[in-house]
Amino acid sequence: MQSEAQINHAVEEYADMVKRVCFYHLKNQADTEDVFQNVFLKYMLYDKPFSSREHEKSWLLRVAINACRDYLRNFFRRSVVSLEVLDEVEAQERESHGEVLEAVLSLPVKYKDVIYLHYYEGYSAVEIGKIIGKKENTVYSLLSRGREMLKGKLGGEGFDE
Repeated sequence: MQSEAQINHAVEEYADMVKRVCFYHLKNQADTEDVFQNVFLKYMLYDKPFSSREHEKSWLLRVAINACRDYLRNFFRRSVVSLEVLDEVEAQERESHGEVLEAVLSLPVKYKDVIYLHYYEGYSAVEIGKIIGKKENTVYSLLSRGREMLKGKLGGEGFDE
């Protein structure tokens, strides 16, 4: 583990370089700050002595680059959408599908449930049958009748899958 004096010196000497490297890879200030902190945490916990200032500098660069790559490869980061993007998508979806959703929700319960589960939640007829306790063919019949009712309510053609 590095001493407090060594850590302070390394932060003073190499902080700008590490931040530049991180920002170059991540292109985001918040992510850069996260990885920057992790790099210096690893430096603090590193228990072997550095042979020279150049060795220390190259070690920090290598750790920063690897930390950025690990951060970019992280499954959670790739699978997450920012709240701003989610709000925009949700607002657009509400506007474009509001009328259809209202029509679906106005159907009788037995049709509303199967239509909602199939089209909005993506369940198959077999899965819906298990959820609501009906046979697969019954679910297909309910879907078909529900679509016909929606066609009437929305006044449209081509509402089939």
